[in-house]
Amino acid sequence: MSANRPAAVVVLAAGEGTRMKSATPKVLHEISGRSLVGHVVAASRELDPEHLVVVVGHAREQVAAHLGAIDAGVRTAVQEQQKGTGHAVRMGLEQLGEGLDGTVVVVCGDTPLLTGDTLARLAGTHAADGNACTVLTAEVPDSTGYGRIVRDRDSGAVTAIVEHKDASDAQRAINEINSGVFAFDGRLLADALGKVRTDNSQGEEYLTDVLGILREAGHRVGAAVAADHREILGINNRVQLAEARRLLNARLLERAMLGGVTVVDPGSTFIDVSVTFDQDATVYPGTQLLGATHLGEGCG
Repeated sequence: MSANRPAAVVVLAAGEGTRMKSATPKVLHEISGRSLVGHVVAASRELDPEHLVVVVGHAREQVAAHLGAIDAGVRTAVQEQQKGTGHAVRMGLEQLGEGLDGTVVVVCGDTPLLTGDTLARLAGTHAADGNACTVLTAEVPDSTGYGRIVRDRDSGAVTAIVEHKDASDAQRAINEINSGVFAFDGRLLADALGKVRTDNSQGEEYLTDVLGILREAGHRVGAAVAADHREILGINNRVQLAEARRLLNARLLERAMLGGVTVVDPGSTFIDVSVTFDQDATVYPGTQLLGATHLGEGCG
């Protein structure tokens, strides 16, 4: 068991995902043989959290049934109305009950490229730095539209997350952005969520407001930078779904090739996350390997 084992991981998966233009709930769309939320649950499981709760809302019965089928240990919390990310996390914590000691990691259910290694690095940084909150950030080539991370020049602590529409010209030049993934001190988070206001244009409880509440109370807010900014990509439409599929497939093929598999044409080869292999297998152009497929030594 890791010394940085979280008390809980809360996965936010309540949104409708209207831009997908689909009867299928957004988080149930699949890439590489696993649903979007399934990828997030699998990455979260690598942290070995004491509790893993997924906040559901839109099509909650369908999403909850899927979660029960892929991971019997997942608990679900219902967000009846989508009243913001802070409200969603509050619903998740209420499902777990009072007195949650330790780290609470919050992740989004539509980020299938996020890895367990990155989440472990976030939890490790959070513990090592003694933060009340640690934000997973990424340095991106184009930060347009994202919340910018503003840091203290001397300490490196995060002083604010400024949304693009509210940013000054100097802040818009910042290429470090908020991923929407956080590690919190569980007790401080629960207290701060009770202080989040809804006096904003959407009338919602924003999770990012917790950072300011914690700072005003004298607590430190820090950051951990993702090694690859593409990990934090969220899926909102089918174009982004296809791009995530391409990136994940490339990752899976690289793992296979480094493990001793010859992939003649990676550009026309697709494999699922459940595919296993021995050394010296060969995969020819135009191949799709789906489900519980195993490539034996020397096969081709």
